[in-house]
Amino acid sequence: MAIPHPRTNRPLSTSAAKDWPFRISSERELDEVLTRPSAQLVRDIQTVRSPLVLLGAGGKMGPSLAVLAARAAREAGSNLEIIAVSRFRDAPRRKWLQDHGVTTVQADLLNASSYRGLPHASDVLYLVGQKFGTTASPTATWTTNTLIPAWSMRRYPQARFVVLSTGNVYPLCTVRGRGAAEHVSPLPIGEYASAALARERIFEWHGEQQSTAGVILRLNYSSELRYGVPAEIASKVWRNEAIPLQNGWFNCIWQRDANEAVLRSLELASNPIAIFNLTGLEKISVRQLAKTMASKMGRRPHFKGRESKTALLSDARRLHQLLKPEKISCSILIDWVTQWVMNGLPSYDKPTHFEVRDGKY
Repeated sequence: MAIPHPRTNRPLSTSAAKDWPFRISSERELDEVLTRPSAQLVRDIQTVRSPLVLLGAGGKMGPSLAVLAARAAREAGSNLEIIAVSRFRDAPRRKWLQDHGVTTVQADLLNASSYRGLPHASDVLYLVGQKFGTTASPTATWTTNTLIPAWSMRRYPQARFVVLSTGNVYPLCTVRGRGAAEHVSPLPIGEYASAALARERIFEWHGEQQSTAGVILRLNYSSELRYGVPAEIASKVWRNEAIPLQNGWFNCIWQRDANEAVLRSLELASNPIAIFNLTGLEKISVRQLAKTMASKMGRRPHFKGRESKTALLSDARRLHQLLKPEKISCSILIDWVTQWVMNGLPSYDKPTHFEVRDGKY
């Protein structure tokens, strides 16, 4: 899908944006938007069994996912307890969760004895994973992505699981198509992708052995305004830095939309464990996205390299057809992220390395 190339920097009309703001001007506003539940989620959260445990909830997606669930439960009139489990090295993040009604449990999931202290749960969201730093320390990635899944499944054999995985398990696909659908055989490139596939296989094996129901979601590029491919490209445009083109196309999904899909996918849990792609339906051109952002920022984009005939792309139509989710459009995300970057608002400064093609992260 081509990114629209606006002639002006005027904000989106209310008809396009519906109830979403024209711009997001602070982290507080951003967190409110990221944790605002849809009517669909408020309806579906009533089927989730209490407590809902999130393993590995201290990362980029976990905190907003936990608070989104808590807000949905409150709006539904449900007494669902949300329990976020993490090492919680970031004390302010833990306090933010607690202030928003989420129970926190501090635990090192690489320590086998920690599992004895975890609360009982019938529904579990598995968010643990390690990607960046794999090339420098492959043993840490393999350990995180294999031992913790096994121990988690053994701790919760009767639970429904939703497991976050990655589209990196797929081969690079032609940019002329829609990307890899779930029937495409995995062909991981590099140690990170191989360890991610091992994580999936461990969940599948334990599911078979224990009759545990679950869903594996292969996520491609969850994005918000402080990180993600659009934010990264916007920052490069604003700083007049060259944008790499070797992976010339990508998929992404607004983080709130991804988190809603994670929660609503509990209803799709099955045995054998089901697999779905989780990303946006748009296939986005890096070059065109940069040009669109540059026009809004009053900049001229700079590029390096050339587009390849293949890229890491996933076809998520199957999950979208089942959930029929509400979602943020690319045009709204572009407006938000360009304004955010131009206003000098905070960034996590965590590159996605979307340009990597050899699997070395």
